[in-house]
Formats: sequence, structure tokens, C-alpha cells
Amino acid sequence: GSHDSFSYWVDEKSPVGPDQATAIKRLARISLVRKIMKKWSVTQNLTFKEQLEGGIRYFDLRVSSKPGEIGQEIYFIHGLFGIKVWDGLKEMNSFLEQHPKEVIFLDFNHFYAMDDSHHHFLINRIHSAFESKLCCVECVEYVTLLYMWEKKHQVLIFYHHPLYQEYPFLWPGNKMPAPWANTTNVHKLLQFLETTLGERSRYGTFHVSQAILTPRVKTIARHLIRGLKNTLVHRNLPMILNWVKAQKPGVMGVNIITSDFVELVDFAATVIALNNLLLEDDESTT
Repeated sequence: GSHDSFSYWVDEKSPVGPDQATAIKRLARISLVRKIMKKWSVTQNLTFKEQLEGGIRYFDLRVSSKPGEIGQEIYFIHGLFGIKVWDGLKEMNSFLEQHPKEVIFLDFNHFYAMDDSHHHFLINRIHSAFESKLCCVECVEYVTLLYMWEKKHQVLIFYHHPLYQEYPFLWPGNKMPAPWANTTNVHKLLQFLETTLGERSRYGTFHVSQAILTPRVKTIARHLIRGLKNTLVHRNLPMILNWVKAQKPGVMGVNIITSDFVELVDFAATVIALNNLLLEDDESTT
């Protein structure tokens, strides 16, 4: 999985998003401030298509309306506005059309400046994009690849808003817990990932290990121009990747792992390779 999967493009010319504090919005009237914000808002370099081609299958999504804009269009957002959600969904669907056995997870976990009418608009967009590819809510343990292939389903949508109850193809957010370490320290991050894996529910949910470091205000202040990638990610990714390599999938093991800048190391290939351990277990029991 990728963290803030949509942030490969953000619009530094647009107003700052409603996910930001009032003080930041005031400061961001200065174009240089928005340029700096971009360096800290972008967590991925690859487009959705490129991420999919590179093996990413879980997408972490934050969305917002544009206050003051006529209509109900919804955009991706991380400090600054990204592309229209509709354009991203179409790009993903195009990949799925060409790869009918691939399955993706879309986790809509933050909503800003959205009332019920915005939500209904977005949910209708999701349905229009994927239609029969959408997998309705089911017992998590039943949802194997074989199950998905037999039903010709390819998309699971997680929707962290009470309106999920009105649509059978929206999975509740609590089926996709993603505990967040909120630290700049890689050792604290790895300890947190170990602890939360030990506490994960045995059955009934998926689980996201967020292998990401989060800048604090003072981190940004000290390294304004360098940005997230050069300050936190480059230096710590090798250690994070070593942690991934040491994991085991399955019950109480890792399930979904997210990272920033997924192409900087062999991230997707390393995560995917963990599945071989499940095959080895199968062989040893038979």
C-alpha cells in the first residue's frame, strides 16, 4: 500500500485545503509558503497507474470539496488540493479492465468540507466508476482471491463515515484499522508497528501497518526547503524495509503495509514476496 496515495500531484496555485489550521491558511496566501507546503504534502512520486503497475494494491485516500466552488466536485487533498477523485477512479478502473484478476483496496479515511450531499455525490461516482467490480460487505475471512475471481469483483471500498450503512458496497472503516505512530523516530516507529501487530484483531478485519514517519512542526521549520523525502524518508527507508523483510503474513502477522515514496526502494516487491512464506506453510502442512 501507499500512504497519501494521491499526493503525487498537488496544486500549489489553489487555496490551501480545509484540512489545515487557520494560521496556515493565512500564511499560505504567500506563494512561497505554498511551494514549501508542496515539499511536505507530496508523499508519492508515482501516479495511480504507475503505482498499480509497480504492485501497489491498497490506496490511502483523503478527500474534500472545494469551499466556494459551485457544484459538488470532490478532490483528493493533503494540505493542498490534488486531482479530481473521479479522474483517479477512472485511471484505476482502466488498469482493472486490463487486469481482470487484480484486486484493489480503496480506503477513504478522511473527509473535509463535505455534507451528506457531497458524500452521496462521491459514492455515486465510486459506483459509476467500478459498477459490478465492487465487492459488497462480507465476512473478511471469506474474501479470498478465489472468491473475488468467481464473483468477478475487483474493488473493496472502505468508507469511514456513517453513510456506509446505506450502501452494500461500502465497507465500514473499522474493518480497516490503520494505527498511526505519529513519530519522526524510526526506532519508535518500528516498536509501535510491533506492538500494534501484537494487538491486532485475530479475525474479522484487515490491518494496515503504517510504516511512515510523520514530521512535526519543528522538523518542517528546521528543514523547510529539503522537504519530507530528503529529511525523513531517504535516510530511514532502508531500516523500515529491513523490518518488512523480517515479517510474517497471516493471522497476527502483517496484512497491508504502507510507505511513502514506494518506488525509492524495492518496497512493493519485498511486501509481495512475504506471501511466499504462506505458500511454504501450506506445503509443510500438506
